[in-house]
Amino acid sequence: MEFLIEGEGPTLLLAHGAGAAMDTPWMTALTAALTGHGLRVARFEFAYMAGRRTGGSKRPPPKVDQLQEEYRAAIAALAPEGPLFIGGKSMGGRVASLIADSAGVAGLVCLGYPFHPQGQPEKLRTEHLADLATPTLICQGTRDPFGTAEEVAGYALSDAIELHWLDDGDHDLKPRKRETGRTLDDYLAETAQFVANWIKHQAG
Repeated sequence: MEFLIEGEGPTLLLAHGAGAAMDTPWMTALTAALTGHGLRVARFEFAYMAGRRTGGSKRPPPKVDQLQEEYRAAIAALAPEGPLFIGGKSMGGRVASLIADSAGVAGLVCLGYPFHPQGQPEKLRTEHLADLATPTLICQGTRDPFGTAEEVAGYALSDAIELHWLDDGDHDLKPRKRETGRTLDDYLAETAQFVANWIKHQAG
């Protein structure tokens, strides 16, 4: 398993979303912002995504049980010194949330959590979030089609979960500039600073 590791400080292990690799411009920009705030960021890819780099077909992600095992393997392979925080973009954050309690990590960071599939708000992916014990930060756009602010307000979520809302942000946290006067770069910078402050607080 290969990692992209940058920065110094408390370690945050990040997984990618379902359809995008670990080195997309979005992941790269966020990582740069996080390391600029004193974090060590490690990125990895699930096997199906890594396989696309070697000429593999663009097959969809495997069942979430397999992804959980791969995430556990990434934690074991990284074996950082000091507290470890895990998380990811969309699907990567969801997988991390499913193993966070049993993995014994210091905290969980989800960036655009997929509370339900797009266009299927009745198919919730929130059952385990009601009893989550790991300190958790979810950064979410208020108009995210996988879980808007209005929708999430009605969910039963653990008291261990803190939500950081980005006004008018979509699933990539991107706002409409004509509505907010803000850009994706603005929101990624804000998110990185909030995440870094939260992690440093949790790490003591």
